[in-house]
Amino acid sequence: MENLPLHYIIIVLAILAIISLSVRLIPHRHVALVERFGKYTRTLEPGLNFLIPFVEKISHKQSLRVQQLNVSIETKTADNVFVIARVSVQYFVESAEAAYNAFYQLDDPEEQITSYVYDVVRAQIPRQSLDNVFDNKDEISNVVMTQLQDAMEEFGFRIRNTLVTDIDPNEDVKRSMNRINAAQRERRAAEHEAEAERIKIVKIAEADKESKILSGQGVAGQRKAIAEGLRESIDMVVDEKNGIGAEHVVYLLTFTNYVDALESIGKDNSVIMVPQPTGQLDQMEEIRNSIISGSAVSNAAKKNGGKKSAS
Repeated sequence: MENLPLHYIIIVLAILAIISLSVRLIPHRHVALVERFGKYTRTLEPGLNFLIPFVEKISHKQSLRVQQLNVSIETKTADNVFVIARVSVQYFVESAEAAYNAFYQLDDPEEQITSYVYDVVRAQIPRQSLDNVFDNKDEISNVVMTQLQDAMEEFGFRIRNTLVTDIDPNEDVKRSMNRINAAQRERRAAEHEAEAERIKIVKIAEADKESKILSGQGVAGQRKAIAEGLRESIDMVVDEKNGIGAEHVVYLLTFTNYVDALESIGKDNSVIMVPQPTGQLDQMEEIRNSIISGSAVSNAAKKNGGKKSAS
């Protein structure tokens, strides 16, 4: 290089400068817009490209990848609660042809997308109460996406998705909502406890009912057995020939039960005085003696009759 003339060196440097100014490498999923003397001429695709030095220049490089824009909107609900809605917009330029409209028709795409999101969200949330806003986040997202797509499509942008990521009310409202939720949960818990107690009471009542039914059936069976036993006892003792009728047997059984009751009462060292009609015990005693004497006479007659037959 030291032996080369100066003008050769200048020519080589000029050539290298021209090559560096004319060669452009465009990354994948990007395009570049070329202007010639301030007028758009063509779009460069990804890869190696060449420009005419000093005549053409790249005015804008446009990414074709999905981009995200986060927007925060302060607005008021139908029940006068101020909230901050956070919306994430995912958008992209779908082709090299669309990049022309995206750059030359919109001065600031992000600012204009933000304006559309503000307009749609502030038209939707004030129509709904705070609770409905939380419940209808997906519906709000769909409305924002539909209207934003219609507005931005002519400018070369495609809206991939819009997400209402958060609804943030004032701290006082949050505390009030938490108290309301806690009260509702306590009310539901009390209702469940009351229902459980009601079921328990019903089950106890049903069990008591079944117990009383079974007890009544037992008492009825017991009384039936007693009645049958009394009937058999009366049939065994009644002797019409000797003047012992059924009424005498009933008096005798009544007297016997009376004496047994007095005996059982005396076992626990307690005495209960029960007034009786005058002469009732004497009457029972006379009936008892007549039954016993009648039985004795009957037995003696049977013995005498046996002796006569033997003789």
